[in-house]
Amino acid sequence: MSSNTAEKGTITWQSPSNIALVKYWGKHGNQLPRNPSLSMTLKESSTTTTLSYKKRLPGREVALQFLFDGTPNRIFEKRIAAYLNSLLADYPFLAAYNLTLDSSNTFPHSSGIASSAAAFSALALCVMSLKQIVAGEQEESSFFREASQLARLGSGSACRSVYGGYSVWGSLSNVSGYSDEYAVPLLSEVHPVFQSFYDTILIVSAEKKKVGSSAGHALMERHPFALSRFRQANEHTAELIEVLKSGDLKRYIEVVENEALTLHGLMMSSTPGFILIRKETIEIIEKIREFRKTENIPVAFTLDAGPNVHVLYPAAHRAGVMKFIKEELEELCDERRWIDDSLGTGPKQLKG
Repeated sequence: MSSNTAEKGTITWQSPSNIALVKYWGKHGNQLPRNPSLSMTLKESSTTTTLSYKKRLPGREVALQFLFDGTPNRIFEKRIAAYLNSLLADYPFLAAYNLTLDSSNTFPHSSGIASSAAAFSALALCVMSLKQIVAGEQEESSFFREASQLARLGSGSACRSVYGGYSVWGSLSNVSGYSDEYAVPLLSEVHPVFQSFYDTILIVSAEKKKVGSSAGHALMERHPFALSRFRQANEHTAELIEVLKSGDLKRYIEVVENEALTLHGLMMSSTPGFILIRKETIEIIEKIREFRKTENIPVAFTLDAGPNVHVLYPAAHRAGVMKFIKEELEELCDERRWIDDSLGTGPKQLKG
């Protein structure tokens, strides 16, 4: 913003969450993926983060205050301070300011939406904007690529939220141009049918997950099906890139649903195994498959690492799918709650 100087100012970014269509499950090193993934960026489900900064004598660590919805949150503050401190070797200017972060979400916690993806992508974009102010302008393409890399260090899936539309994170064995270090967006090559896509998120349960994602990723290290899974994800990512170009809805549904069920199959077959889906999750899946068969409407489901169901469908079939959700699926949701979302265009910097 024009009022910002290297001495003090405020920076605000609004960044969306995303839903993985090909799942990232298993990591190594410093937040590097064991397999590639492909995601759809959401439009309405986002985090807004304002970074206020004021020059101080440089210290050995960052000086941070963190607020969530305007209220101090020590648990998040500790995590974010550790993250920012880990960046100091490459971003030493972060220790030369008193920093205040104030974040808010447009979606409720435990709603089947990756809050860490939205939060760390917004934070990474704020850090990059501060870097611009301190060091001068940076080319737009490298700005977002570096922001994606920074976001990944906070939460793996966050690297995909730096871009709108569809993004790929992770190197592919037979396709060049993709990286484990940062996500890469799929731009004009996406078929029109996939450029107007909805994601209605059915809240089966808003309870906190019994097993966190980090613990789940760790279980892949000794999983008996790990190598087969990583190979499958590589094949599915490469195929889905082509599907998104061709507009093949039938194959899109097959790959996306298989990915969702594979993710939960991996959880159930790990040691120890764990089950995050509920009976309502299974009932919703069965109803979606029956509706698709009887009505000939190309509607798909996917799941994150939890019980909630994402209903994916083209804009052309919105009326029929919404009627189906309200008449048959809403009653299976926790307190009849669901979130209406769609494909989004990515983060935006807000003026304060």
